[in-house]
Amino acid sequence: METPIREMLASLALVPLGEPRSLGGGDSASVAWLDTRQGPVIIKRDDAERLTGEADGLRALRESATRLVVPEVLGEGEGWLIMEALEQAGAGQRDEAALGEGLRDLHASSGAAHGWHRDNACGLTPQPNQPLMDGRAFQRERRLLPLAQACHDRGLLDGKLRARLEGVARDLDTWLPPSPPSLVHGDLWSGNVLFTARGPAIIDPAVYRHYPEVDLAMLTLFGAPGAAFFSAYWDGREPDDWPRREALFQLYPLLNHLLLFGGAYRRGVERALARVEQPAS
Repeated sequence: METPIREMLASLALVPLGEPRSLGGGDSASVAWLDTRQGPVIIKRDDAERLTGEADGLRALRESATRLVVPEVLGEGEGWLIMEALEQAGAGQRDEAALGEGLRDLHASSGAAHGWHRDNACGLTPQPNQPLMDGRAFQRERRLLPLAQACHDRGLLDGKLRARLEGVARDLDTWLPPSPPSLVHGDLWSGNVLFTARGPAIIDPAVYRHYPEVDLAMLTLFGAPGAAFFSAYWDGREPDDWPRREALFQLYPLLNHLLLFGGAYRRGVERALARVEQPAS
């Protein structure tokens, strides 16, 4: 175990029981499980700015997600993060209705503007969060247009597909109504949801304030939440244009995956674009 981690553990009065055990982590971070006399912890090593943004997001979620489990940040160092470890429960404790209720409760926390007080990251991609009062402008200026340009610059989008994305971004004001800026997890794919003995848990956030459908669209893009989840989340108030909103808010993670992992995600971008451009009547 490296000296900085030993020193940080000692400062937190955590006594290791053995050495850290490497876990399958995200796209960039080194993630390890460590048993201590005070309970298990997770140790992450990554770019210092990304970890600072993650810790900031975890604290915000713990404050607002009162019906969801969020790991406690125990300590931070230069390129290190130590947090509470969460153990997954058995399949019989997978309560999707509780996840839906907890996420609805989280999204009820709204602020004055769309964005966040600091930039952070979604995976390896820097995520600009400078606040804007209008959510349509935020989606256009902070999400769709920057990533469309980045993908085009790397040869991952041709001019025609980029122009279609720009058209969707430009036309948001014509159909997407304003929304209070809800606190969102920001990267809520199925791998960032755990079902624990204490209830549903969410990890590895890329927090900001925006349309709440951001989190739902990510869940359906990289996962398959069931009817119990949606029944609990919508509570009889599903928007009539949810399929179109779902496709819209899937464009940002699809563009991010195209940027990070290459052309295999281009077809997904095209399909989502088509759904936004031609909504069901």
